Amino acid sequence: MSEDNNVQDENKEQEEVKSSTCENCDKHKAEAEEYKTGWQRALADYKNLQKESADMRGVWAKASEQYILEEFVPVYENFKKAFAHKDSMAEENGWKQWADGIGHIKKQFGDILKNYQVEEIKTVGEKFDPRFHEAIGEEESEGSEPGTILKEVEGGYKRGDKVIKPARVIVSK
Repeated sequence: MSEDNNVQDENKEQEEVKSSTCENCDKHKAEAEEYKTGWQRALADYKNLQKESADMRGVWAKASEQYILEEFVPVYENFKKAFAHKDSMAEENGWKQWADGIGHIKKQFGDILKNYQVEEIKTVGEKFDPRFHEAIGEEESEGSEPGTILKEVEGGYKRGDKVIKPARVIVSK
Protein backbone atom coordinates (compact mmCIF):
# COMPACT_ATOMS: atom_id res chain seq x y z
CA MET A 1 0.00 0.00 0.00
CA SER A 2 2.67 2.31 0.71
CA GLU A 3 3.70 1.95 -2.90
CA ASP A 4 0.22 2.96 -3.99
CA ASN A 5 0.36 5.98 -1.71
CA ASN A 6 3.67 7.03 -3.23
CA VAL A 7 2.28 6.76 -6.75
CA GLN A 8 -0.79 8.76 -5.72
CA ASP A 9 1.41 11.39 -4.10
CA GLU A 10 3.52 11.65 -7.23
CA ASN A 11 0.44 12.01 -9.42
CA LYS A 12 -0.90 14.74 -7.15
CA GLU A 13 2.41 16.59 -7.32
CA GLN A 14 2.47 16.33 -11.12
CA GLU A 15 -1.05 17.70 -11.33
CA GLU A 16 -0.14 20.55 -9.03
CA VAL A 17 2.96 21.27 -11.13
CA LYS A 18 0.87 21.13 -14.31
CA SER A 19 -1.75 23.45 -12.90
CA SER A 20 0.84 25.86 -11.50
CA THR A 21 2.84 25.64 -14.74
CA CYS A 22 -0.21 26.50 -16.77
CA GLU A 23 -0.95 29.48 -14.54
CA ASN A 24 2.66 30.59 -14.86
CA CYS A 25 2.59 29.83 -18.55
CA ASP A 26 -0.24 32.30 -19.16
CA LYS A 27 1.51 34.86 -17.00
CA HIS A 28 4.79 34.38 -18.87
CA LYS A 29 3.05 34.47 -22.25
CA ALA A 30 1.39 37.78 -21.34
CA GLU A 31 4.72 39.12 -20.08
CA ALA A 32 6.52 37.96 -23.25
CA GLU A 33 3.85 39.58 -25.41
CA GLU A 34 4.24 42.82 -23.46
CA TYR A 35 8.03 42.71 -23.96
CA LYS A 36 7.58 41.94 -27.66
CA THR A 37 5.22 44.89 -28.08
CA GLY A 38 7.66 47.16 -26.25
CA TRP A 39 10.54 45.93 -28.37
CA GLN A 40 8.58 46.52 -31.59
CA ARG A 41 7.69 50.03 -30.43
CA ALA A 42 11.34 50.73 -29.56
CA LEU A 43 12.46 49.40 -32.95
CA ALA A 44 9.95 51.62 -34.74
CA ASP A 45 11.10 54.62 -32.66
CA TYR A 46 14.72 53.83 -33.53
CA LYS A 47 13.94 53.63 -37.26
CA ASN A 48 12.07 56.94 -37.05
CA LEU A 49 15.04 58.50 -35.25
CA GLN A 50 17.42 57.25 -37.96
CA LYS A 51 15.20 58.75 -40.67
CA GLU A 52 14.86 62.02 -38.78
CA SER A 53 18.64 62.20 -38.24
CA ALA A 54 19.27 61.62 -41.94
CA ASP A 55 16.77 64.34 -42.81
CA MET A 56 18.42 66.74 -40.34
CA ARG A 57 21.88 66.03 -41.79
CA GLY A 58 20.50 67.01 -45.18
CA VAL A 59 19.05 70.23 -43.76
CA TRP A 60 22.34 71.05 -42.02
CA ALA A 61 24.31 70.40 -45.21
CA LYS A 62 22.02 72.72 -47.19
CA ALA A 63 22.27 75.41 -44.49
CA SER A 64 26.06 75.09 -44.49
CA GLU A 65 26.19 75.43 -48.28
CA GLN A 66 23.90 78.46 -48.07
CA TYR A 67 26.12 80.08 -45.44
CA ILE A 68 29.29 79.56 -47.50
CA LEU A 69 27.64 80.86 -50.67
CA GLU A 70 26.45 83.96 -48.82
CA GLU A 71 30.08 84.67 -47.90
CA PHE A 72 31.30 84.35 -51.51
CA VAL A 73 28.56 86.43 -53.17
CA PRO A 74 30.06 89.80 -52.08
CA VAL A 75 33.44 88.73 -53.47
CA TYR A 76 31.81 87.88 -56.80
CA GLU A 77 29.98 91.23 -56.77
CA ASN A 78 33.31 93.03 -56.28
CA PHE A 79 34.78 91.15 -59.26
CA LYS A 80 31.83 92.31 -61.37
CA LYS A 81 32.38 95.91 -60.25
CA ALA A 82 36.11 95.69 -61.02
CA PHE A 83 35.48 94.48 -64.55
CA ALA A 84 32.70 97.01 -65.09
CA HIS A 85 35.34 99.73 -64.73
CA LYS A 86 37.69 98.32 -67.38
CA ASP A 87 36.93 101.27 -69.69
CA SER A 88 38.14 103.76 -67.07
CA MET A 89 41.56 102.05 -66.95
CA ALA A 90 42.65 104.19 -69.89
CA GLU A 91 42.86 107.08 -67.44
CA GLU A 92 46.21 107.84 -65.88
CA ASN A 93 45.28 106.51 -62.44
CA GLY A 94 42.93 103.78 -63.69
CA TRP A 95 45.35 100.84 -63.58
CA LYS A 96 46.40 101.57 -60.01
CA GLN A 97 42.78 101.79 -58.81
CA TRP A 98 41.92 98.58 -60.68
CA ALA A 99 44.93 96.78 -59.14
CA ASP A 100 43.94 98.06 -55.69
CA GLY A 101 40.42 96.73 -56.24
CA ILE A 102 41.71 93.31 -57.29
CA GLY A 103 43.98 93.33 -54.21
CA HIS A 104 40.91 93.99 -52.05
CA ILE A 105 39.08 91.06 -53.63
CA LYS A 106 42.10 88.81 -53.04
CA LYS A 107 42.07 89.86 -49.38
CA GLN A 108 38.32 89.07 -49.14
CA PHE A 109 38.95 85.56 -50.46
CA GLY A 110 41.87 85.11 -48.06
CA ASP A 111 39.74 86.22 -45.11
CA ILE A 112 37.00 83.74 -45.97
CA LEU A 113 39.52 80.90 -46.25
CA LYS A 114 41.10 81.95 -42.95
CA ASN A 115 37.66 81.91 -41.26
CA TYR A 116 37.39 78.24 -42.27
CA GLN A 117 40.93 77.49 -41.02
CA VAL A 118 42.16 76.95 -44.58
CA GLU A 119 45.81 77.81 -45.03
CA GLU A 120 48.18 77.86 -47.97
CA ILE A 121 50.81 75.15 -48.16
CA LYS A 122 54.34 76.60 -48.04
CA THR A 123 56.35 75.90 -51.18
CA VAL A 124 59.36 77.87 -52.46
CA GLY A 125 62.48 77.09 -50.46
CA GLU A 126 60.80 74.21 -48.61
CA LYS A 127 61.79 70.55 -48.85
CA PHE A 128 59.48 68.59 -51.18
CA ASP A 129 56.89 66.61 -49.21
CA PRO A 130 54.60 64.32 -51.26
CA ARG A 131 51.85 64.70 -48.63
CA PHE A 132 51.51 68.40 -49.50
CA HIS A 133 53.23 68.87 -52.86
CA GLU A 134 52.86 67.47 -56.36
CA ALA A 135 56.07 67.70 -58.42
CA ILE A 136 55.32 68.52 -62.04
CA GLY A 137 58.91 69.07 -63.05
CA GLU A 138 62.57 69.22 -62.07
CA GLU A 139 65.23 71.81 -62.79
CA GLU A 140 68.97 72.06 -62.23
CA SER A 141 69.77 74.64 -59.62
CA GLU A 142 73.14 75.57 -58.20
CA GLY A 143 73.07 76.29 -54.50
CA SER A 144 69.88 74.31 -53.93
CA GLU A 145 69.77 70.91 -52.33
CA PRO A 146 68.09 68.19 -54.41
CA GLY A 147 64.41 67.99 -53.49
CA THR A 148 64.09 71.68 -52.64
CA ILE A 149 61.10 73.46 -54.17
CA LEU A 150 62.20 76.10 -56.65
CA LYS A 151 58.91 77.35 -58.09
CA GLU A 152 55.23 77.17 -57.28
CA VAL A 153 53.09 76.54 -60.36
CA GLU A 154 49.79 76.31 -58.47
CA GLY A 155 49.18 76.97 -54.80
CA GLY A 156 48.07 74.23 -52.44
CA TYR A 157 45.70 74.41 -49.49
CA LYS A 158 45.07 72.43 -46.34
CA ARG A 159 42.75 72.55 -43.38
CA GLY A 160 44.50 71.22 -40.31
CA ASP A 161 46.28 68.06 -41.45
CA LYS A 162 43.86 67.41 -44.33
CA VAL A 163 45.07 68.50 -47.76
CA ILE A 164 42.35 70.18 -49.80
CA LYS A 165 44.55 70.61 -52.87
CA PRO A 166 48.27 69.77 -53.11
CA ALA A 167 50.62 72.49 -54.31
CA ARG A 168 52.00 71.87 -57.82
CA VAL A 169 55.71 72.66 -57.82
CA ILE A 170 59.04 72.51 -59.66
CA VAL A 171 61.76 70.76 -57.63
CA SER A 172 65.56 70.99 -57.86
CA LYS A 173 67.44 67.94 -59.18
